[in-house]
Amino acid sequence: MSCRQVVAVVLVVLLAGVFSGTPARAKKREEPNYTLGYGDVIDVLVWKEADFTVEGLTVRLDGKITLPLVNDIRAEGQTTRQLKAHLEIVLRKYIESPVVTVLLKEARSQRFYILGEVMQTGEYSLTKELTVLQAFAIAGGFTEWAKKKDIFVLRRKETGEAVIPVNYLDIISGKDLKGNIVIRADDTIVVP
Repeated sequence: MSCRQVVAVVLVVLLAGVFSGTPARAKKREEPNYTLGYGDVIDVLVWKEADFTVEGLTVRLDGKITLPLVNDIRAEGQTTRQLKAHLEIVLRKYIESPVVTVLLKEARSQRFYILGEVMQTGEYSLTKELTVLQAFAIAGGFTEWAKKKDIFVLRRKETGEAVIPVNYLDIISGKDLKGNIVIRADDTIVVP
């Protein structure tokens, strides 16, 4: 086995051990609704109205989509349910009782980044709740020079950038499981 394969196997085993210890009585966490943003691809389906149904709409840089007769509609910052409700109101000008379905076809707007001493630095899609340990696995693990105690996450907040320290060794040893934070859109993980 190569060094990369050994690291990958060890990481999978450790992740399985960390996540298998969840108590059965733990509350099921509500998944937040996905908020549409630039680059997301959606389908707008209007029941029994083929002229208003459009598939493969991409949310533009200005945050809008274009529909026949309706023209530009803001999609950015809304969930698919919110956009559905808004479109049903707008379409009442043309259809008596519109029934709209908005489907997220491709989630492209929510991304996170990994830089530094990992096997595959770069930009990654954030399509589900993801922790830093899972992000390291996606990036192929660490290089041999990684300073696993000095990792940090840069997170944008309304008040400016926040630096969140992450000690990988404490997380995998069980000393600091809370340090296995959930990644948010636009987070940058830096592995020195």
